[in-house]
Amino acid sequence: MRYEGSSVSTKLKVTGIDLFSAGDFNPGEGDEELILQDAARGVYKKLVLRDNKLRGAVMYGDTVDGSWYFQMMRDGTDISDLREYILFGQGHLGDSGRGGAASVANMPDSAEICGCNGVCKGTIVKAIVEKKLFTLEEVRAHTKASSSCGSCTGLVEALLANTLGGDYSTKPSKKALCACTELTHDEVRAAITKLSLKALPDLMQTLSWKNPDGCHVCRPALNYYLLSAWPGVYQDDSRSRFINERVHANIQKDGTYSVVPRIWGGVTTPSELRSIADIAEKYKVPTVHITGGQRIDLLGVTKENLPKMWGDLVAAGFVSGHAYGKSLRTVKTCVGSDWCRFGTQDSTGLGIKVEQMTWGSWTPHKFKIAVSGCPRNCAEATIKDFGVVCVDSGYELHVGGNGGMKVRVTDFLCKVETEAEVLEYCGAFMQVYREEAHYVERTAPWIERVGLAYIKQRVVEDAQGRIGLYARFLESQRYSQDDPWKERALGKDAHEYVGLATIV
Repeated sequence: MRYEGSSVSTKLKVTGIDLFSAGDFNPGEGDEELILQDAARGVYKKLVLRDNKLRGAVMYGDTVDGSWYFQMMRDGTDISDLREYILFGQGHLGDSGRGGAASVANMPDSAEICGCNGVCKGTIVKAIVEKKLFTLEEVRAHTKASSSCGSCTGLVEALLANTLGGDYSTKPSKKALCACTELTHDEVRAAITKLSLKALPDLMQTLSWKNPDGCHVCRPALNYYLLSAWPGVYQDDSRSRFINERVHANIQKDGTYSVVPRIWGGVTTPSELRSIADIAEKYKVPTVHITGGQRIDLLGVTKENLPKMWGDLVAAGFVSGHAYGKSLRTVKTCVGSDWCRFGTQDSTGLGIKVEQMTWGSWTPHKFKIAVSGCPRNCAEATIKDFGVVCVDSGYELHVGGNGGMKVRVTDFLCKVETEAEVLEYCGAFMQVYREEAHYVERTAPWIERVGLAYIKQRVVEDAQGRIGLYARFLESQRYSQDDPWKERALGKDAHEYVGLATIV
């Protein structure tokens, strides 16, 4: 027997780009091309046919049917009867809607559904039947399908619908905060306020927590919700924080830590740099790194040296950069009108004012801000949680950006005329996020969940409400801007390093 080659497919795993190719998509003599192009949606599809069989496929922007095309290519399926609809995907072959149950009904059990984890249709169907799975989350937990990039989520949901039939409902199921309770995040937050719950043990007892000590999922969330609801009243429980927040440094893969002093707006002085250099040499820091957020990261610090290093940094005038916490991380700036010939406003000065107002603020997840001095946007304000783009006539405010695994460009919030308004709108937006978002929910998915119209109504349209939010933000900052490095350096909270062993 002679090996004659294999059919292969490729799915590009680059953030923000959906690209799929399989077979030979460069037509040769005797081949036909079927092309669908929708520039407005950013969708392109090309199928190459020979003798009414698929020979190759390339897709950009909409790759959900990639596995279907690839399966037909490998099986040598005659597509004569499908030719009229094949470019539009399985969802148009008599099914009631794209991604519906009938879309995957005719796939063989060997068809790969999840390329990230190599999960086939048969594995998913078997798990649904034998383990009695009814939700997408359960399928993810048992098979890992749809648990990585998420591009196969529609196919997995279609398999659920096809396998369960009448027992499947597309209505979102109520998702409990954790296994310790049947209450959701929103129900817990509402109960904290309504029942005036101001202590962690009281909360768990009143709300009938199954595990009276909580778990690694709910303890950090409840601690944050209580802090958010009762600033200045509830005492932060460091034992309910993740390891980075307990030791006020970022743990690295070798067990050492990175320490990031706050550099206001990215602006420093020779004296500050000299102090950092002296401290780095004193503690034999192996790597000094300039981060993407214009900060200095001291990597490779041992745990026992952390309090002494904090003490030296505090003595040199530095405060924590909170690079380890679910809090404000950085306010990135460009040089603005002071130096740049394109700058329209003092973006550096404004960035420093914003950072001095917001530093130390605990949030549901990490929070990043940037101020760009002109629409050229060198500070990348349009992929930050809150971004300011300076223009000749004022400041454009943007929200909900994310530069992580799933890039999300910000939504335009509004335009204001003064720096004071920038501070007010920033504080109001952060306070709505702090009061209403779920723990470990970034601003991007939060805005997608509640809707931009809701955010605009709370922050832009309701002037009195905005003023109230801003006032609550400033009030809570009175209790959150005590520098944790200074407290640890002075030996306060000796139990700082002690916590739930599972909160890592």
